[in-house]
Amino acid sequence: MVFGIMGAMPEEVDQLCARLSGVTVEDYGGVRYHKGALAGRPVVVCCAGMGKANAAAATQVLITRYGAGQIIFSGIAGNMTDKVGIGDVVIGKTVFYHDAQLDMISQNPPYLTEYTGDPALIAAAEAACTEAGVHYITGRIATGDLFIGDSASKAAIAAKCAPDCVEMEGAAVSQIAAKNGVPCVILRAMSDNADEDGYEVLVVRDFSIAEYVATATRIVAGMIERL
Repeated sequence: MVFGIMGAMPEEVDQLCARLSGVTVEDYGGVRYHKGALAGRPVVVCCAGMGKANAAAATQVLITRYGAGQIIFSGIAGNMTDKVGIGDVVIGKTVFYHDAQLDMISQNPPYLTEYTGDPALIAAAEAACTEAGVHYITGRIATGDLFIGDSASKAAIAAKCAPDCVEMEGAAVSQIAAKNGVPCVILRAMSDNADEDGYEVLVVRDFSIAEYVATATRIVAGMIERL
């Protein structure tokens, strides 16, 4: 079983790539894929790039070219709930688009308007978060091709679909995985509160992506050990 592990930004996968043994690297379709072993299991790790199109393309490549039989996406997101805080994790039980015409998208395989995280992958993520001492919830993740950084947009998304967090890749990864019959899970750490302070928190320094990535690397490695 090959595990496909994804992030949207280089920082989200660099530490994980550094843990791999027997690494080979291939550039394909504008994305660099790192093949190796993690906890003795074959994995392929990539930075897909931001947004739905990049995420979907890299997911299909992981499955078709590299034979990924399970997909794990780990990254950051904007918090939409009071159930978690900055640095806490949302594991995607349900993942969906907040900016799409769902009745049209669902006319084609996999014929879904929302996507469900694989139960075994979710259980492994929950156990790995607990072991790492990370507060998490298993909940709802909304995806769209916009950085949400103002209260009006945040309120509109909350009224439309009430997610626990908002990000830019998860539903696209989940859709392509489901289309191929491949189990998938989306993990998101809260970097900001999806409001006017989001840029300040994410870019200026209040949230340390390096600190989260170190934790995320432990979480993903812990998942692989359990699967």
